[in-house]
Amino acid sequence: MAREFKLPDLGEGIHEGEVLAVKVRAGQHVKEDDVILEVETDKAAVEIPSPYSDSVSDVRVRVGDTVHVGDVMIVFSGPGDGAESQVVAGRPEPSVAPKASHAASPAVLMEAAHREGPVPAAPSTRRLARELNVDLHLVVPTGPGGRVTQEDVRAYAERPQTREMSDGEVAPATRREIPAHSAQRLLSPVAPPLPAYDEAGPVERVPLRSVRRATAKQMALAWSQIPHVTTQDLVDITELEALRQRHKDEVRDRGGALTLTVFVMKALVSALKAFPKFNASLDTEKEEILLKKYYHVGIAVDTERGLLVPTIRDVDRKSLLELSTELKAMADRAREGRATLDELRGSTITITNVGAIGGVGFTPIINYPEVAILGLAQARVQPVARPTVPGERSPQMDWAEALNNGYEFAPRLMMPVVLAFDHRVNDGAEAQRFLNHVIGQLAHPERLLMGL
Repeated sequence: MAREFKLPDLGEGIHEGEVLAVKVRAGQHVKEDDVILEVETDKAAVEIPSPYSDSVSDVRVRVGDTVHVGDVMIVFSGPGDGAESQVVAGRPEPSVAPKASHAASPAVLMEAAHREGPVPAAPSTRRLARELNVDLHLVVPTGPGGRVTQEDVRAYAERPQTREMSDGEVAPATRREIPAHSAQRLLSPVAPPLPAYDEAGPVERVPLRSVRRATAKQMALAWSQIPHVTTQDLVDITELEALRQRHKDEVRDRGGALTLTVFVMKALVSALKAFPKFNASLDTEKEEILLKKYYHVGIAVDTERGLLVPTIRDVDRKSLLELSTELKAMADRAREGRATLDELRGSTITITNVGAIGGVGFTPIINYPEVAILGLAQARVQPVARPTVPGERSPQMDWAEALNNGYEFAPRLMMPVVLAFDHRVNDGAEAQRFLNHVIGQLAHPERLLMGL
């Protein structure tokens, strides 16, 4: 009896992927745990092992195909008595291990593969459905890509219970109505169809897939949900760059890369501790601001596959040397396609640095559900007015101070910094104070090193 192997539920709301590689062919005999497919999801590439020791009778997918949870990918010849397809009660939601780590056990994958008609939903949504005794197959999905959300489950659970009905009457609990809360979606603007560009001249169509597609979805979500406001400034990093140059070779010899981003991470965490509402998320359903007491910084990394954002966890607890080593290793794994799912999630705020490429400023989009993102542009040597009187020299002096105390122009290394923030959670004045804190830490590296 033939056995179908379907794309398992990968968890974390992931309901589709792109086939990167097919490792088997029809007629080939494989052993349990042999890698048979590589699939790239919105978050990372995963290797999928065979759940059986068996012969492949049919391969239903090709490289480049987009497959959804529940789609048949491989057919095994059998024999199979059905025992393998039993779902073991009480087991956790299955997941597939990322490419860089050990593959998931075949028993877990087999459990996912043989689930009839899997419903795209996050683990938290599945848990809520179990608690409310709701069958996800009966819930009308309103989330992206047909995903069932927690709101959908609650709306279904609050409907009248099934009762004995007269002939011809439909039980309320079985009607597939659109939940009331989704009616507002009908008021959302719908993009009109594109013009017929091919009538004007040759065009090329490139599929929106993989990381590019995930980025598009995330950015559209962030832009639609967050009222963005941006504040920009300059920071004098002359002393900081001199410090970095003095120690970068030593750090390199110990396996790290002492980049400017490493110092910015420390300065950013210092500002987050002083202004905790920037290390937060907004729970619109409960009308609460979630203030996070941990500091996980996402670092945007430019890769051949697109923009990935690995997370450096507990930045406040790590030294500059530790951060230099971890950031280099994490960025290398991201560029090589070896970053794991856990490494690409969980950040509380994000840093994006385009300085190595150029640019004097830009307006980054917040990585939802965070409430702020810090952007860095290219540092350039500029003439800066500095007071001539003895005492501490301000890295940025206004003209009133200069005219009262005397000034001189000196070449300084100035870096543009930009903070985009969620105006629902923070106001412009607090955002500028937050940015001033970051600037002060970077302009006076001794304060940064002393934790002042």
